[in-house]
Amino acid sequence: DVRCILRPYHVLALVLFVSASDDFDWTKNERTSFYYGTFPTGFSWGAGSSAYQTEGAWNIDGKGMSIWDAFAHKKGKIFSNDTGDSSCDGYYKFKDDVTLMKDMKFNHYRFSISWPRILPSGLKSEHINEKGIKYYNDLINMLLDNKITPIVTLYHWDLPQVLQEKYGGWQNVSMVNYFNDFANLCFERFGNRVKYWITFNNPWVRIRNGEHAPGLKLKGTGAYKAAHHIIKAHAKVWHTYDMQWRSKQKGLIGISLTADWGEPVDITNQRDIEAAERYIQFYMGWFATPIFNGDYPQVMKDYIGTSSGQQGLGASRLPVFSPQEKSYIKGTCDFLGLGHFTTRYITLKNYPSGIGDSYFADRDLAELVDPQWPDPGSEWLYSVPWGFRRLLNFVKTQYGNPMIYVTENGVSEKVLCTDLCDDWRVKYFKDYINEMLKAIKDGANVKGYTAWSFLDNFEWDEGYSERFGLYYVDFRNKNKPRYPKASVQFYKRIISSNGFPNQREVESWKRKAVETCSSSNQLLAADPLIGHMEMVTEIVVPTVCTLCILLSAVFLMFLLRGRL
Repeated sequence: DVRCILRPYHVLALVLFVSASDDFDWTKNERTSFYYGTFPTGFSWGAGSSAYQTEGAWNIDGKGMSIWDAFAHKKGKIFSNDTGDSSCDGYYKFKDDVTLMKDMKFNHYRFSISWPRILPSGLKSEHINEKGIKYYNDLINMLLDNKITPIVTLYHWDLPQVLQEKYGGWQNVSMVNYFNDFANLCFERFGNRVKYWITFNNPWVRIRNGEHAPGLKLKGTGAYKAAHHIIKAHAKVWHTYDMQWRSKQKGLIGISLTADWGEPVDITNQRDIEAAERYIQFYMGWFATPIFNGDYPQVMKDYIGTSSGQQGLGASRLPVFSPQEKSYIKGTCDFLGLGHFTTRYITLKNYPSGIGDSYFADRDLAELVDPQWPDPGSEWLYSVPWGFRRLLNFVKTQYGNPMIYVTENGVSEKVLCTDLCDDWRVKYFKDYINEMLKAIKDGANVKGYTAWSFLDNFEWDEGYSERFGLYYVDFRNKNKPRYPKASVQFYKRIISSNGFPNQREVESWKRKAVETCSSSNQLLAADPLIGHMEMVTEIVVPTVCTLCILLSAVFLMFLLRGRL
């Protein structure tokens, strides 16, 4: 039984938080046993991907360069200097992939459109790449032919490199109009068939300190400025669709925000409760509160304003929306896309004043993990299913119970070998999906669930060292074959049953999934080019050969001595 070697992870980080909601009860944290039951009729099941992570074909058929193309080509930026140049070759293999989706009986598939693939210079006025348009038309048509609803993300981090170089990317307010032009082109060409649009995927990631493209260390001020422009861009696109396309196309526009749950270390301590809410507000509320309520969370305004004052600045580092902008932005969300992976315990940090221009210091909190939480391998992702229900209930009470589509949820492994029997992923999906079912029973308006991810793909700064896929992709084989993991069979049964019918049946799913993955492991092992065999060819074979040479030498020595 070849087990994957998982890289353990221990975390202590810093975070920030917002003023506590009147509605959400922080002291109520039910951790109930597994709930057997099914989802509402019409609940939508699927999986997700993004253009840069899966398409490959980075410079094919007229595609322009994105900030991720440029970033990944710089040595030392990505683990093992991996790039997304070919990735899963989704550009060429989409028909095979849709066939796999059909077999799993997906109701929807979430993917993103590469801005530079259809507008190489980033500008609609300069050149529209019809070959790029054709690729997405073909993908959308094939999905619909197989009764799979396309859910399309317009921006999953791959800004055209030209716009970064010429204008400074999202630091420049001109991006608002350029993004609107790109979105409008997508509505024009694809909107007669696409009814679910996501403007931005997880813009919170902009605050990372140079780990992601374009590699800028934005700190606090730059991150707040970029976010301010992204929120304006989202609102403009919503209004463009609302005025020009909605009556004809009857679609919906949302945004996808990823948020970990923040649980107070001590639910009887008001300061811990306030720190935990600050964590959520600085994370999800940063974008959700303007979009639902018209302005930044009060706690962000208070804490960033105080920090800016302590630094001797004349104004807050958090930009201000004008009264007109507030009313323009408020309510620009037909549904909330929600990404969620893990949970943290939160307590007050007490940073010294004037520590500097930093989003993390602004939050004034500490982020902790329970060493007993399962950690399948990613350095940040612990399995804490009950946090998912808490987050969904928080969204319900905080934002007026919006329509929610879960746009990302899943777990990765860091592996030095290959095992398709991913029992930890099966358990993660089972437990997290069950907590989502409980949240629906609590009254959360969740309409669909998107497993992350459909395939193993390029995981940003981690390259191919981290795998989220339901399907294993052999990146060392030029054909990029896909192999189903056990989680494929398990998730397929959740979909076909629309939930968890009864204990006996759910337990049988896992047994059958393990039986299936065992035969898939044998198929994978039979492929002479598999990554699994790298360990054999690069470690075992040389070691055995060395031992053979040494033994031969010793044997020869004895032979010679005997003759002498």
